Order: sequence, then structure tokens, then C-alpha cells
Amino acid sequence: MFFQQGEPLQTWGNRILEATWQAFPSLARNQIALTWLVYDPPYRVNTGGAITAAELWQHAPRGYSYRGVECIYPASVVKLFYLVAIHEWLEKGMVQSTPELERAIADMIVHSSNDATGLVLDVLSGTTSGPELPDEPFETWKYQRNIVNRYYQSLGWEELRTINVNQKTWGDGAYGRERIFLGEHLENRNMLTTDATARLLHSIVGGIAVSSARSQAMMALMRRSLHPADLASDPENQVVGFLGAGLPLTARLWSKAGLMSQVRHDAAYIELPDTHPYILVAFTQGAEHSRNEAILPFISQQVVMAMQAISQ
Repeated sequence: MFFQQGEPLQTWGNRILEATWQAFPSLARNQIALTWLVYDPPYRVNTGGAITAAELWQHAPRGYSYRGVECIYPASVVKLFYLVAIHEWLEKGMVQSTPELERAIADMIVHSSNDATGLVLDVLSGTTSGPELPDEPFETWKYQRNIVNRYYQSLGWEELRTINVNQKTWGDGAYGRERIFLGEHLENRNMLTTDATARLLHSIVGGIAVSSARSQAMMALMRRSLHPADLASDPENQVVGFLGAGLPLTARLWSKAGLMSQVRHDAAYIELPDTHPYILVAFTQGAEHSRNEAILPFISQQVVMAMQAISQ
């Protein structure tokens, strides 16, 4: 694994989950997954690109994982994977930057726009949505659409072995070739694990996702304000009802949330005054819990208290 498991995080993580189940007794033990990484000094994340990939991977952070390898529909958290992929394509000259592409990349992360995500995935794969296709052209279309999966498999990370990141995100749902591609029983849906998401986020905040400059550009899009006035003016702030809502105003937050009728997720890198920085990825499942804006903030508050104790 890319992180080290052990005490005291194991005890703290178990305690946080037990407190969560006590506070939310209808949340079943198989309706939550969590990965938590803690960075010890000297900090090798958010350095502005001061370290190499070899150095980052050489020093595994401490971590805790509960059901971290379970494949779960990620909703908009998948947009982090499309963010890294499009920066890789741009860096390699596989696609060219345009004002519309840059606007879509920003809106995909800052505002979690599904329409923007559709454009980004079209550019990544050279495919477009539309009516059903005959068998042979459809096979070509499917092969092209799977290029993002092939990219992540080429990285050789064990955590990415079971993921699927080949679908657009939708408001009303997929139609035509996109619906056929999902499979009759949605068996080809996007699927992620909290461990895979945490490792990707670790590479971004470590400054090694694609390049130092591109990692910093990604982080700039993920930065979230905790100021009440900013949250009130932006109903799609990805803080209220998510991990950021459990943080003090003195915290600094970079995150990407995911929400639909059956899931509520968040993936965050957090810096608090006088504590070690950390990554927290939490996925919750079930229609009742997707509507509950208190669960993820509660978990976040518990982790803040744990971090304050751990960092003493």
C-alpha cells in the first residue's frame, strides 16, 4: 500500500466510525467507506513542487482505511480523475488547449458542472454522445471511450486495478449510445474506491500529478472557501453538507464532493493551524444518507479532534 497502517490511527479511526454509527444508527456498516492519510513533518505535500515523484512515493504517509477497497459509485468525485487525465493529455500534446476547454475544466471542478464534464470526457476520448450506433462503429466508440481507464491502468497502482472511469456524469440520465454503454443493469457505471481516490489526491497535493505546475493548477481549482458569506452566495459550494462543514474557519480546504440520490461523498486535503495536514476521503451510500447533510460534517469534526490530539 502507498500508506502505512498502524497505531494510533487504527484506534482513532475505529473510534471515529463508532461515534458516527452511534450518532447515525441507520447508517449501516456497509454504507460507509473511509480513507484517512496523515502527513508527518517534514511535510512533503503542498510544497509548490519542491520534491520529486520518487521522493514522494519513498515516504509513505500514515493512514487508516475502512472498506477502502470497496468499489462504489463515485458521483462527481470521478471528476478528479478526469482532471488529472486532461492535464496529462495537455502536457503530452495529445490535445490542444482552447478557451472553451479551459472553461470546462474549471467549471467541472469549481462548480461540479456535468455539462462541462461531458465536454472534457469528449476531448479526452474523441467520442461524443448521440443516438445508438451500429455494432462495429459502437465497438470503436467503446474502445475510444475507455482510453481514460487505460491511462490509469498504465500507472500500475494497485489501488486503481478495480476502478472504472469511462462514463459521463448526468443530471437526468444517459440516453442513446451512452445509456447502452452503461449496460442494461448499469454494470459499466463509474466505480471508485476511497483508497484509489486518496492516492490520486495524494499525488495532486504532493505536486507530482502530471507535473508540479499542473498539480498546482489542479489545486487552485479545488480550493474551497469556508467563509459564511461565500457559502451563502454559492449554493453549489461543495462545503455545506460535506467535510468542509465540519472544519473551523481557520482551516484551509481543497476538495471535490460527489452527490446524487444514492450517495454523498467527499475527498479533501485539509490544513489546520498547529496540526499535521491530512487527506480525508469519505463515501456514504443509501438514499436516506445522501439526503443527510450532517453525516460528513460530523465525521470531519471527529477527525479534527483526532488530528489535534495526534499532532500534540
